[in-house]
Amino acid sequence: MTERASDALDQGPFGTEQDAGWRTTLAARPTDAPRRNPGLGLVGYAWEEGGPSLAAREGRESLDRHVEKLSSLPFVDVLYIRCDWRDVQARPGRLDLAPVWRLARDAAASRGLRIAFRVMMSNTVGQPGRLAIPDFLQDLVPCPVVGRMPARSADGGAGAELREPAYGHPAFQAAFRELTELLAAEFDGDPLVEFADLMMYGFWGEGHTHTFPPPFPDFASARDTFLAMTALQLETWKRVPLAVNTQPDISGVGNREVQALAVGAGCWMRTDSVIVEEPEQVDTFARRPAAAAAVIEDGCHRHYGLDPATVEEIERTMGHALDLGANYWSLWTEADALAAWHEQHPEAFARMRARLGYRVRPAWVWQRQRGGGMEIVAAIANDGVAGVPGTLRIAAESPDGQPLCGGALAAGHPHAGRLRLAALPLPAGPGPAGAWPAVRLRAELELASGVRRAVGWACVEAAADGSVEVPLAPPGDASFRKGV
Repeated sequence: MTERASDALDQGPFGTEQDAGWRTTLAARPTDAPRRNPGLGLVGYAWEEGGPSLAAREGRESLDRHVEKLSSLPFVDVLYIRCDWRDVQARPGRLDLAPVWRLARDAAASRGLRIAFRVMMSNTVGQPGRLAIPDFLQDLVPCPVVGRMPARSADGGAGAELREPAYGHPAFQAAFRELTELLAAEFDGDPLVEFADLMMYGFWGEGHTHTFPPPFPDFASARDTFLAMTALQLETWKRVPLAVNTQPDISGVGNREVQALAVGAGCWMRTDSVIVEEPEQVDTFARRPAAAAAVIEDGCHRHYGLDPATVEEIERTMGHALDLGANYWSLWTEADALAAWHEQHPEAFARMRARLGYRVRPAWVWQRQRGGGMEIVAAIANDGVAGVPGTLRIAAESPDGQPLCGGALAAGHPHAGRLRLAALPLPAGPGPAGAWPAVRLRAELELASGVRRAVGWACVEAAADGSVEVPLAPPGDASFRKGV
């Protein structure tokens, strides 16, 4: 994402000596209305480490009903699945996707949502009787005990022995390569997939096992194992962004090296808590590349209680997620609680959606007479809390939809709260002296080479299709200014 695009637009500077006259033709106003653009959104969990909604786990509602209710919430943008390896593969050589995958994808397709996921190689939920890895792999790979579930655990297995697979074992590595390739073959070309979490070490795939020792003889072997597993995923996934967990290396498995490799290759970043984060993790987000989206969740209040103390804490946490420059915010699994919470506190999600991620608009658009022709210069403002998670592309088209010109901004631009200018030279139009009466400006986000998604401008002037019309004057019009 850091390389300059081959069709990069001229991004200035734009000196007054360059043109033979200019006029300000549009000054688009910001809007707080939500935009369901790629690279940002509120994330409903179709499945988390403990399963679907509490009601579905207890048999009080069907899985279909859970996904239906969650996906129909008007503020949900992305459906997320966090499941065990065994929930996607039961035998070698093929995927065996649990029913939630089809339900989530169908719901996303029918409602204009996207999907994202994490496949866990380790999960405390269900231990000791049920490990995250599939049964066929347990027959081939040792799974030593690393510790016992803390007595205060909310996973229902307090005191239970916790086992981790021997990640460095040849059979594990062979199966992991196959899993990575199978998942990419299934999902890397799927336009509904927004991002996938990097498959990482330890509990819930977060890169740690609390204070328990990892199943490695030393730090170097752990680090090298996970660097190799990270490199495999980076090489295999070509179209879907991967998000690396920013958990500090409390378990000594090479997290810092994994993060450096992943972020250097253009990965997004995520954290699984907010207020209780240590300085290192907050600093990691503060220093992240502008083009790296921030996936933020917090599991402390995942059931969205309505008592005043809980409401206050959730709103505080949401505000701090914005301080981290969040592109995504987790809503978890409880559709009924979320609906009730939204009914009583509609302003909370509205505030979140009005600032989340990037919110771009053509704050100024100038028309300039230059070199015997006409060009427009657009100053793109970003009213969101994060940089553009990839490369923003701008195109001008005729009123009847004919493409005229376009190109790319620098990756990550405009940064949060900043502007980026770019010039678009117009070809001759059908009117007198080659004039166009107007053009329409459109935007796209390029997530990976050749992967582009339409972006709706976050301004009052945006049409229903997300574009903005820019009125133009004919050459020599009295409204052009020069030497003023």
